[in-house]
Amino acid sequence: MTREAESTQPARLAFYGGAGTVTGSRTVVTLGKHRVLVDCGLFQGERELRERNWAEPRFRPGSIDAVLVTHAHLDHAGYLPRLVKEGFRGHIFCTAPTAELLRVMLLDSAKIQEEDAEYANKKQFSRHHPALPLYTVEDVARTMLQVRGVAFRRWLDLGGGIRARFFDAGHILGSAMILLELSHEGRAASVLFSGDLGRYGMPLHRDPQPRPHTEALVLESTYGDRKHDRTPLADQIRGPILQTLKRGGTVLIPSFAMARTQVVALMLRELMADRELPQIPIHVDSPMATEITKIYNRYLGSEYLDADIQGATVGTLFPRMVRFHNTVEESRLLNDMTGPRIIIASSGMLTGGRVLHHLKRLLPDRRNLVAMVGYQAAGTRGRELLEGAKALRIHGETVAVEARVVELHGLSAHADQDEILRWLRTGAELPRAIFLNHGEPEGSRGLAHRIKSDLGMTAYVVGQDQEYGLDWLMDERRD
Repeated sequence: MTREAESTQPARLAFYGGAGTVTGSRTVVTLGKHRVLVDCGLFQGERELRERNWAEPRFRPGSIDAVLVTHAHLDHAGYLPRLVKEGFRGHIFCTAPTAELLRVMLLDSAKIQEEDAEYANKKQFSRHHPALPLYTVEDVARTMLQVRGVAFRRWLDLGGGIRARFFDAGHILGSAMILLELSHEGRAASVLFSGDLGRYGMPLHRDPQPRPHTEALVLESTYGDRKHDRTPLADQIRGPILQTLKRGGTVLIPSFAMARTQVVALMLRELMADRELPQIPIHVDSPMATEITKIYNRYLGSEYLDADIQGATVGTLFPRMVRFHNTVEESRLLNDMTGPRIIIASSGMLTGGRVLHHLKRLLPDRRNLVAMVGYQAAGTRGRELLEGAKALRIHGETVAVEARVVELHGLSAHADQDEILRWLRTGAELPRAIFLNHGEPEGSRGLAHRIKSDLGMTAYVVGQDQEYGLDWLMDERRD
């Protein structure tokens, strides 16, 4: 029997993003007349996906009573200012570190959109006249007034028979899996949203907490059909970097400013301390990375970060030769700096920001190296590079790809297929229903097959705008 919902069911799940894609995560939970939105992400990648950000939401923003955010990445939280702009007036709940990171991430997103719109109007390469940002810095300021930080493991009453509890997902600082308890007419059921699950034994972040008991599970499947390469990072990067430096080239590392930049810098510091790499200049061209590092520093020694880095400071997270470029003028100075040197710049999927200016300059020169360090969604320039593109379109221009491109494995903060199954087994009992979202079709189908073969249960691969009833999961409440 299909579990797809009928509109008359009081308890429902509806997937308005993160379905068949790893971006735009948005799931509405309805109980009677009360509605909660879990995550509110930007669609990124291919044009068809990006254009969804401009379309009228498939749900009325003013009808949402509260928003719960698993973590501060844009694919889970980057649409929040637009949601507020469209009429959402409730509270936005997340962990305290996520609240701090959200301010940095959303302000940076707004500034990039404003700058890109201004640049597009100046160069007249936009299909829209004039080009406009999806939201502005002022929209972000209004949004942050609605954000409330909550602690791990404490129940939060959302009204209407819904309460929530946050657990550490181990993905980035402050990331959470969110347990919702739904109570209606003496019956109850729980739904757990995994958010993005972290990995086991990784630096900076704690392992994901064991899975709490739940009747239904909404599970991410970003790496649902893959397993991470276990080759030590030092072995992967040492050779390509040394060869590039010997040629007098520049190493460009497009990196997500949150967590990934800090891990990359930590790796480079260790290689230089062990004299496996020479002491060369490293430039972090990202004001957001600078701000995020400060936030990480404030949470050292807390329950939010790995105990192995207790006592570390901002200065010890980075190599001695690091230089931060915060202003546009400081970023432009890099245009006149030749190799050997290393540049770490946002964004990780090459979708926008300062890294595009570095790509335009460095890609046509075969002495240089571009080291990709994270997942590259379909339709992004990062995916094109990894698939062997001979040219990229950047700022309306065609840029030849002559530089060497390598992909570093093992830096991902996402659990792979084996780690997802490991986490699933940490609960005393399996959920009665598993819904797979936040994955490209191959990833979701691969994970569904593995869950069936290993655990003997069917997982539902959700579709865009698909709705499922939950009444069949609700049992008589036992307090």
